[in-house]
Amino acid sequence: MEIKERLMEDMKKAAKEKDRLRLSIIRLALATLQNKEKELLKKLSEGEVIQVISGLVKKGRESIEQFNTGERDDLVAKEEREVEVLQSFLPQQLTSEELEVEISKALEETGASTPKDLGKVMKVLMPRITGRAEGRVVNELVQKRLSG
Repeated sequence: MEIKERLMEDMKKAAKEKDRLRLSIIRLALATLQNKEKELLKKLSEGEVIQVISGLVKKGRESIEQFNTGERDDLVAKEEREVEVLQSFLPQQLTSEELEVEISKALEETGASTPKDLGKVMKVLMPRITGRAEGRVVNELVQKRLSG
């Protein structure tokens, strides 16, 4: 079942169970997907849906960091729940070992050897792992491999 279909099914389920937080998060995700489709004037592919939801997760994590800085524990808990719900629609996250294997493949394919080659490696690597690993973490790991 496609992610968008799962979102619709879970929205109905959350409405029946009167789970307001889950319902509002799912509605936000669906509205964001719909807006992206209108912007691009086409139906989103599964990969594009994953990118949009990954973007929402990233924004949620950034909000969590800011709320932690502002010592707003009530909002941190709410954002963590939202991120958790959104992540349940994304593919299974890569383990560190799987991520290292993907990075090695990308380094080998691009022939990258210096930190200047970071862009080439990320261009090859990110489409393969979108939604399954956080871009910032991947970037740091690739930089570390190219530097050392």
